Amino acid sequence: MYNKKLVFIAACFGLLLFGVTLITLGAVVLDLRLKFGLDGIAAGTLFSIMPIGILTGSLFFGPVSDRYGHKVMLVLSCMGLCAGFQGIAHAASPGVLKACIFLFGLSGGVVNGATNAVVSDISDRGKGASLSLLGVSFGIGALGMPQLLGALRAWYDWQQIVAAVGWLTLAMAFLFAVIRFPPPKHSQGFPLRQGGKMLGDSTLLLIGFFLFCQSSFEAIINNWTTTFLTAGDQMEESRALYALSLYVAGLTVMRLLTGSVFRNVSPQHLLLASLLLMPMGIILLQLAQTFWLAAAGLILLGAGLAGGFPIMLGFVGERYAAHSGTAFSVVLVIALTGNMLVNYLMGLVVQHWGVQHLITVSFAEWLAMSMLCGQIVRKIK
Repeated sequence: MYNKKLVFIAACFGLLLFGVTLITLGAVVLDLRLKFGLDGIAAGTLFSIMPIGILTGSLFFGPVSDRYGHKVMLVLSCMGLCAGFQGIAHAASPGVLKACIFLFGLSGGVVNGATNAVVSDISDRGKGASLSLLGVSFGIGALGMPQLLGALRAWYDWQQIVAAVGWLTLAMAFLFAVIRFPPPKHSQGFPLRQGGKMLGDSTLLLIGFFLFCQSSFEAIINNWTTTFLTAGDQMEESRALYALSLYVAGLTVMRLLTGSVFRNVSPQHLLLASLLLMPMGIILLQLAQTFWLAAAGLILLGAGLAGGFPIMLGFVGERYAAHSGTAFSVVLVIALTGNMLVNYLMGLVVQHWGVQHLITVSFAEWLAMSMLCGQIVRKIK
């Protein structure tokens, strides 16, 4: 037997670590450039390594979790995160740094997938609401790491702070080791045949491509909004960064509301509300001549994008309860592929036609998500 509340709390701490993982490299990249004398291209290479690691971790965690259980994957991935944090803090050469960043991303991808899968498994009903509450911890981690670095730099250098966070991930490995988790779903063999069948399930693929758009939408907002708002000296960079932090705050608050106040609202109605909030946010961002218009647009965008992953992963968990880890691997790999591909294509758009087309790409993403959502809801019904 296992304690559902204790498993849920442990999963929240794990996803908080994933939020810290995603933001850490960006928070210390200037320090790494100074330490190793990296130019812009070399620094960009570092950013390309971690998504590859996350994609790899997302690919194999599911079958392994279904075979051996979530505990093994969470313990090993937290140990990997610890090694990654220590490597980023103390690496003596760029080659070692790159290896540690890959390990960092690999372990983060496993933590992300395994925590979502285990919360889906322990939720008898309202999987989307439970996954939304889990997602709040990701937002706290993503918002908290830059604040932690900023607050402690007066007393410690960045390497000491990053190393200390790494030791916390090792403590999380110990916590996962002593907690009872749901038993493995398949005591013999890997569910590879079932994974192959999933690739022929049109509903699962539709969900995967919805999350392809969702993940890439989140990526272009995170990576290009500051450039969009500061183009032509429209806004100071510090204010643009603050507006972007409000986007994360809007996403986090909406997930908190979805998991509590709106817990009994049907997923279909929550998706409809999300799809209505998103174009409102895009329009306000397009009209943003002042900080407050930009902030309002980004808060609405964050609120609109908040439901995508929890609700869709909830659908996946209900449809494939017996192979949830493998099913989560399938859709998360599709989603992360979208994140990397569309973000690269957005860079080409900015280079050739200008950053103002962030609005054009955002509307295209929203339109694709609306069409896919309609198909998914009809098939589920």
